[in-house]
Amino acid sequence: MRPYSLRRRLIGWLLVATALIGLLALADTWREALRTAQGVSDRVLVGSALAIAERVTVDETGGLEVDLPYSSLEMLASTAQDKVFYRVDGPEGFLTGYADLAVVPAPAGGVGFADGVFGNVGIRSATLTREVSTGERSIAFSVTVAESTRARGALARAILLRSALRLAVLIAGVAGIVWVAVTLALRPLDRLGAMIAERSPDDLREVTADTPQEVEALVAAINSFMARLDGALGALRNFTGNASHQLRTPLAVVRTELALVGRSASPEGSEAAAAKARAALERAERVLAQLLVLARVDAAAALRSVDVVAVAKGLTAEMVPQALARGIDLGYEGAAGAVAEAEPVLLAELLKNLLDNAVAYAGAGAVVTVRVRGEAGAVVLEVEDDGPGLPEAVMARLNEGRRDRMLRAGGGPDAGYGLGLGITAEIAALFGAALRLERAAGGRGLRASVALRRG
Repeated sequence: MRPYSLRRRLIGWLLVATALIGLLALADTWREALRTAQGVSDRVLVGSALAIAERVTVDETGGLEVDLPYSSLEMLASTAQDKVFYRVDGPEGFLTGYADLAVVPAPAGGVGFADGVFGNVGIRSATLTREVSTGERSIAFSVTVAESTRARGALARAILLRSALRLAVLIAGVAGIVWVAVTLALRPLDRLGAMIAERSPDDLREVTADTPQEVEALVAAINSFMARLDGALGALRNFTGNASHQLRTPLAVVRTELALVGRSASPEGSEAAAAKARAALERAERVLAQLLVLARVDAAAALRSVDVVAVAKGLTAEMVPQALARGIDLGYEGAAGAVAEAEPVLLAELLKNLLDNAVAYAGAGAVVTVRVRGEAGAVVLEVEDDGPGLPEAVMARLNEGRRDRMLRAGGGPDAGYGLGLGITAEIAALFGAALRLERAAGGRGLRASVALRRG
């Protein structure tokens, strides 16, 4: 998509809107100019008609005579192109003037106005009705005066032209002001872009800049994206670091044992070396599986309502044969049903890691209990054993939220390869919870608990 200029768009839309408003204003100005010009013309017509009416008198025979003052007609001719017409009518009809000029209906003693055409010329007419007294009676008469509309149109056009020029100057001035204002308003964006451009590729700190309120949402989106990107890159670094660290040792063991197989002089020695190599491969396979779980944790799967009791009972039953093989009494107690916000596969992995650690390190003759209980607004999942437990320093680190993916779970043949508690802490954090480690009842063993939000 081609980039566009926000400045040009703002000014363009402003000019279009201003032009539309200006056209409406000019239309209103044109109507007002016509009314103004017509009002001026009407006043002049009435004044001229009154001047003629004052010169209408009664002659010796009792008829009407008109001593027409031509100055009254000269006042109508506002331009050289204007034409003036008049007529005077008495009780018996036309007296003087232009006989073809139409008389405008007018009330007694009043004035009537009309627009029309006379001799192919547009005119504005005014008819004034008056009476003259003979001493014995009053004689009614009317004076009609008309003027061509050229002057009126010219006046309206002059008013419109001056208004259009003022509006054009106003639009140009507004455009210039907006150009400067938009340039100044966009400077924070320019500074924000320059600040981000100057950063190194691995600098994903939160952007802090003095920006207007309208840009705060953009800055927040940038910071959110950078935080997610930092998390993704951190997860990638952790995954590759964990993979190289955790797989290096078992693969080195496999390489060494395979070399011993080739140099062994007896079948018994070869078989022993092959058995150690197989065990190392099994450990590497388990580490790889846990690393894949970590990758899924880093993907931040969507949460939904999960039946915690069903997951706990199913995994407990699944782990019973392994526990019996190690001489451990494994069982479940607690609620019959509880729903929490989680992701089912990761929740099962969380519980499986806790059970694996408990079965692996509690020792023969130990009792391991899986428990689900309800609290206010939460579902608590617990795994408790009466084995040797974890050192206080390890529990303190995990309880403080320091999720160490390289954490050793304890002694035993798998020491150094267990990512279980680190993974459990990561999954709990993904669910909005925390892994809590403490001594079991009686001060012996370990109780691991996670309080999940109710679904």
